[in-house]
Amino acid sequence: MARFLARVLRSGGSAIVLAVILSWFSSSVAFVETGSSVTDLDEFLFHQDYSPPAPPPPPPHPPSVSCTEDLGGVGSLDSTCQIVGDLNLTENVYIAGKGNFVVLPSVKFHCPEAGCEIAVNISGNFSLGENASIVTGSFELVANNASFANGTAVNTTAMAGAPPAQTSGTPQGVDGAGGGHGGRGAGCLTEEDKKEGRTAADVWGGDTYSWQGLDEPCSYGSRGGTTSKEADLGGGGGGRIKITVLGYLEVNGSILADGGNGGSNGGGGSGGSIYIKAQKMIGNGKISACGGNGYAGGGGGRVAFNVFSRHDEPTIYVHGGSSFGCPQNAGAAGTFYDAVPRSLVIDNHNMTTNTETLLMEFPNQPLWTNIYVRNHARASVPLLWSRVQVQGQISLLNRGILSFGLEHYASSEFEVLAEELLMSDSVIRVYGALRMSVKMFLMWNSKMLIYGDGDATVATSLLEASNLVVLRESSVIHSNANLGIHGQGLLNLSGPGDLIEAQRLVLSLFYSIHVGPGSLLRGPSKNATADAITPRLYCESHNCPAELLEPPEDCNVNSSLSFTLQICRVEDIIVAGLIEGSIIHFHRARTIAIHSSGTVSASGLGCTGGVGRGSLLSNGIGSGGGHGGKGGAGCYNGVCVQGGISYGNADMPCELGSGSGNDSFTGSTSGGGVIVMGSAEHPLSTLSIEGSVKADGESYDRTIRREKYNKMYIPDGGPGGGSGGTILMFLRGLALGESAILSSIGGKGSPNGGGGGGGRIRFHWSDIPTGDVYQPIASVEGIIDTGGGQGGDHGHVGGNGTLTGKACPKGLYGIFCVECPAGTYKNVTGSDGSLCRHCPANELPRRAEYIAVRGGISETPCPYKCISERYHMPHCYTALEELIYTFGGPWLFGLLLVGLLILLALVLSVARMKFVGVDELPGPSPTQRGSQIDHSFPFLESLNEVLETNRAEESQSHVHRMYFMGPNTFSEPWYLPHTPPEQIKEIVYEGAFNAFVDEINALAAYQWWEGAMYSILSVLGYPLAWSWQQWRRRMKLQRLREFVRSEYDHACLRSCRSRALYEGIKVAATSDLMLAYLDFFLGGDEKRSDLPPRLYQRFPTSIIFGGDGSYMAPFSLQSDSILTSLLSQSVPPTIWYRLVAGLNAQLRLVRRGRLRVTFRSVLRWLETHANPALRIHGVRVDLAWFQATACGYCQYGLLVNTTEDENQSVSSPSRRQPTQTEQRSSVKRIQKEMPSADLAEGLLSRLQSSETHMRRKRTLGGILDLNNLQMLEEKRNLFYFLSFMIHNTKPVGHQVLGFFAGSCWSSHLDVTFRGLQFGIAESASVVLNFIGRCLPGFVHLTTWDSSSFPCGNQCFIQ
Repeated sequence: MARFLARVLRSGGSAIVLAVILSWFSSSVAFVETGSSVTDLDEFLFHQDYSPPAPPPPPPHPPSVSCTEDLGGVGSLDSTCQIVGDLNLTENVYIAGKGNFVVLPSVKFHCPEAGCEIAVNISGNFSLGENASIVTGSFELVANNASFANGTAVNTTAMAGAPPAQTSGTPQGVDGAGGGHGGRGAGCLTEEDKKEGRTAADVWGGDTYSWQGLDEPCSYGSRGGTTSKEADLGGGGGGRIKITVLGYLEVNGSILADGGNGGSNGGGGSGGSIYIKAQKMIGNGKISACGGNGYAGGGGGRVAFNVFSRHDEPTIYVHGGSSFGCPQNAGAAGTFYDAVPRSLVIDNHNMTTNTETLLMEFPNQPLWTNIYVRNHARASVPLLWSRVQVQGQISLLNRGILSFGLEHYASSEFEVLAEELLMSDSVIRVYGALRMSVKMFLMWNSKMLIYGDGDATVATSLLEASNLVVLRESSVIHSNANLGIHGQGLLNLSGPGDLIEAQRLVLSLFYSIHVGPGSLLRGPSKNATADAITPRLYCESHNCPAELLEPPEDCNVNSSLSFTLQICRVEDIIVAGLIEGSIIHFHRARTIAIHSSGTVSASGLGCTGGVGRGSLLSNGIGSGGGHGGKGGAGCYNGVCVQGGISYGNADMPCELGSGSGNDSFTGSTSGGGVIVMGSAEHPLSTLSIEGSVKADGESYDRTIRREKYNKMYIPDGGPGGGSGGTILMFLRGLALGESAILSSIGGKGSPNGGGGGGGRIRFHWSDIPTGDVYQPIASVEGIIDTGGGQGGDHGHVGGNGTLTGKACPKGLYGIFCVECPAGTYKNVTGSDGSLCRHCPANELPRRAEYIAVRGGISETPCPYKCISERYHMPHCYTALEELIYTFGGPWLFGLLLVGLLILLALVLSVARMKFVGVDELPGPSPTQRGSQIDHSFPFLESLNEVLETNRAEESQSHVHRMYFMGPNTFSEPWYLPHTPPEQIKEIVYEGAFNAFVDEINALAAYQWWEGAMYSILSVLGYPLAWSWQQWRRRMKLQRLREFVRSEYDHACLRSCRSRALYEGIKVAATSDLMLAYLDFFLGGDEKRSDLPPRLYQRFPTSIIFGGDGSYMAPFSLQSDSILTSLLSQSVPPTIWYRLVAGLNAQLRLVRRGRLRVTFRSVLRWLETHANPALRIHGVRVDLAWFQATACGYCQYGLLVNTTEDENQSVSSPSRRQPTQTEQRSSVKRIQKEMPSADLAEGLLSRLQSSETHMRRKRTLGGILDLNNLQMLEEKRNLFYFLSFMIHNTKPVGHQVLGFFAGSCWSSHLDVTFRGLQFGIAESASVVLNFIGRCLPGFVHLTTWDSSSFPCGNQCFIQ
């Protein structure tokens, strides 16, 4: 019968073929034989789906047999009936009762007749003991509970009765085909079938039936076909088994309804039916309704469960039987239906087959939940306009195949509705069109193949997955017609081999599409067959299709539109693979990112002919196609043929590239296609390209390869190259990476052919920001190419295409609308660079330069800035120049300034004569002992007597005062030497002391910016610089005090008490903040009787002056309470206070720069007033210098000593006073032999006695007297001599006035110098600034603290 069906398929009409395939029943055959029209038959078949009739109701049961008489058992059916011996029945048996029915172990309860029925209907329990068996054609059980023990079997294999009427389960003919039931029986393809062009899918055995009853199957299986006309050699069909248990069911044995084997000469029988209903089911038994083996395998049967609770999983088989005649084509799988989850399973148990299991109508109420097609099973939905709808998932696993429609009659549409469609190593074939709606669509190494068969009525398939579409491991979705894929989630083509292609492909409504590396989106399909629906391109049209510029908003698949691949309403598109099509359109997308491995290509997919087609001579010489540029001419032996013309609109291109010939000549190259990204209404937010976007023309090389396969010969030449296509982009922002390529170039011509013309690329910018909100809209580092294609050996190069951008607003120019260069402006709309005009030269000041501003310059005057910060807008004058021009210009301002200077000089001269009088004050007469002491100190008549305070406790614990070195300037800050003095070595740890010194020196150092600020303020206004310096000094002193008082742990002290109380070290400084010192105290727990030392043990003691002898900081002696308290051990406080006041009065007259002159009065005063008053107390003071730094900076002060040493040296008979010449030569020799730090030690050793030397060797410095004072020299700058032009000293008692006058003079002098700078020359500015810095007195500037003299004042004794 199958063979007959195949012959009818080839000879008759398609409607007759479909009728025969869908059903085989007598009425249909009669209908064909009566000669009715094919139209009537088509009307009969395709407008009412076929379904076989339901089986008739079973006849009423006969009366029940008895347990003992009829069955030979023990007991009663109303209590317990036990079958104790083997029983062979010959007819149908009906067993009914209210008790239990037990078949004891190893008992055979058989009725070995085909179609024999055994029915058991009891109210109690049923039990089949171990190794017991029931063999019959039909077994039906109704019981409260049932148990099938280990080794038991209920076997209806090959014992089927007659199958339902009007079914075609048993094959006709002598082909040895398998019987059909749940699945079709297999049929082996013969050589005759192959000659007639049939395939394995065109041949099968017995057909399926009883679809309506698959949830409660009760049909017999069908017998297999035979290979002999004389004998029926096919295997019998499987029987039927129905078990209904109210309670629990235990199955540890086998329940079999398999088809019988047909051997090598007969087809296998199909599997029967098994239906099990129970509340609870346990056991791991075997349940099988497989097809029988044979020459061609039988189809599987039907198994259904309605078990509420399954605790174990019995093994269930419904696969088809093996085919000996065609081993790769087993019988089709049967069906297994589980009623509780409402799931249908079609499982062929990994037996390969070309035979299908038919899925007819699906129930609407209730809907099935899941459908599983797996393990090489093949399922088919053959009925027209079928809907497959489930509540859960449709799963195709392990080579499962699901087909919709008929391969040779693809004229229907099918619907699939489910929550999930999962495919793994499987295939879905659709013959017609598919409407699919799922939430999740996952494919793993699977294929969905849709064949429209050229029927325009069913040309479009729509796949909708609301959440997720994922293709992995070379999965393919292919359609030879139109295909739309919609979703609201992610579409992910994961990697190599993943493909979605159609003749017209639309992807829409996803939030993201990811085209992974090696994956492909393509439309139209490559190598499309003749029955494919080919999109028609507008090659000969001179007008641009409206939908390219104003696409519709609905994103539906529309065959009337020109798109071949459209991605519509997708938020983000990531391309790491290939997107290829003739006309590619991205509509209403937000961002497109093309990675380095990604490509969007329309290359070679344009027109073969077209408006700018090339020409081809009879000798085979062809010219290139034209588009944005003219096609290159093809030449051979002096004969040339001109290339195609240039056409289209460069400002809004949308044309396909043209080829080198026409559509009728298959050897012609094709032009590039069209790529449109965005639209004027919905531009892309961002286009990021690291890979390539191409619409290149086809080259001759590809044509050669193609014609090689077509075996076409082009004599003496070949065609030219195709022209480039169009790339049109509506954008807000572009990022073209370094490896990116954006091209629409012409194709390469044949050896004698011309190159194709370049295409067109257009950037249509949207919402270009201007002004202060301007941001660059494009970052271009890659390649943009619209060049013409290369010609052959004698062919010409194609003309270059066009690259344009939207007209830029004011201030911007170029294709990418960048800012006009500095110094140019643009006040019109356009993109040409020549529109950026040069700014007027007369509007730019002399010391200015043009600057670029954000958003470009749209109007004049153009913005500029001064070339240096020293100049000020708007005229780029200096501050002095602004002042000068404010007062009328250089000449008028100079006259005004000279007048002010003269007036100021007069005022200062009067002030000096009034407050100072003479340079030197007369010294008083020597003072005698007694009451004359009060009159020996000048300038003390207005001072009150200072009462002595009790400082005994503090002075008693004082050990030593250690002075900081350096003047506390930015260039030479305070610092301490690392070696502890001898006086404190007994109370400190030397290592910890060195660490303490490092921390102190780090804190005392200044930052670079503090000195820089001081230098700047010195130039602008010296009073500000002085205030800045004093403020930073105060901050530095405060930081040192905080560190010593609270932060430092006093770890260098040996005293535990001092470390605990933080009282062993104190920091103090003079009021001018130029001299600081550390006082060391005992902690009280040393238990040393020799500490602290008495005053006479401390001699000689140094007391260093504060200040530096300048106008702002004169030398002064600061007498604090500790010093006063210590000296009170030998000198009364009243005497000491008066000495300090008198000495400070003398020190105010000492000026830096004239120390040799001004120190004379101090020395005379010490010899005539101070020492005579102190001698009666055994104390003497000498003027000395101390602690020369590495830069030579010296500190001056007093060296306090006892008079005993002096008397001893005077009374020594062997000592004589050295002459001045000897003393000078001695000092020079000492200076050469010793470093500066040891200079004082050398001097003292030459000038004092040996005992005095031993006591004074602790000091670092030297004593100054009238003899060696001339050897004191100071380092002077180049303009020192100018300081005598303005000579002024700070008046005694008028410090405030002097400071005020000095500050004012400094400010006015700075202004004066700035005026001279502008009026004379800029070089004079530097010279006069130096002069102003070097003047002493109230014109004191920062000579010794400036960066020009980082070491400050230096002292030299020669």
